[in-house]
Amino acid sequence: MQLDVVSDTVCPWCYIGKRRLDEALAIRGREGISLRWRPFQLDPSIPDEGYDRKAYMQAKFGSDPDRARSIGNTIKEYGEALGIAFNFDRIERAPNTLDSHRLIRWAGTAGCQNEMVDILFRRYFTDAEDIGRHDVLVAAAEAGMDTDIVADLLAHDTDRELIRQEDGLAREMGIQGVPSFVINAKWVMVGAQDTATLVKMFDKLMAKEKEEAAAE
Repeated sequence: MQLDVVSDTVCPWCYIGKRRLDEALAIRGREGISLRWRPFQLDPSIPDEGYDRKAYMQAKFGSDPDRARSIGNTIKEYGEALGIAFNFDRIERAPNTLDSHRLIRWAGTAGCQNEMVDILFRRYFTDAEDIGRHDVLVAAAEAGMDTDIVADLLAHDTDRELIRQEDGLAREMGIQGVPSFVINAKWVMVGAQDTATLVKMFDKLMAKEKEEAAAE
């Protein structure tokens, strides 16, 4: 079963969805499941240098700081239940995430893509680092990648257009929100599904695949 997870590195619900996915895979095992992370930029209009996050959030939520605070508190509660520490108040920059998606793509060839996604989530949401900065991305790549090669790739336009094309393909598929779980390029589940739902979905689809294979 091919499982593509479409997400963005500054999406807190994607972090929650990943932690639940990790739990689900730990429960049922990863045998027969090929996992791949796909890019989606929630706001590709953010410049390469990013924005001041407070100003960005104010522009997004307008003159209703209580609404933003309420949403943040809800996310924190879900995160705490999964062992995630969301430190929204410490985050200073709203980054453009294209380069972080490039790093995730390269991590796939190094065999550490799932780990890299987790590292980037932690560095942004917990450590409050600016994951739009190349030095931060190179430091994150220390987990299983050649940092000299990563630094060189980031310094050039390697795969920038490819990431944009993959983002566009997700939108053409009708994906408007993340995380989205795409199974065998046929079925899509949107949102940070709870662990039990993911396990049930995997078991059902794996059984279906076995039935179809037996009938051939």
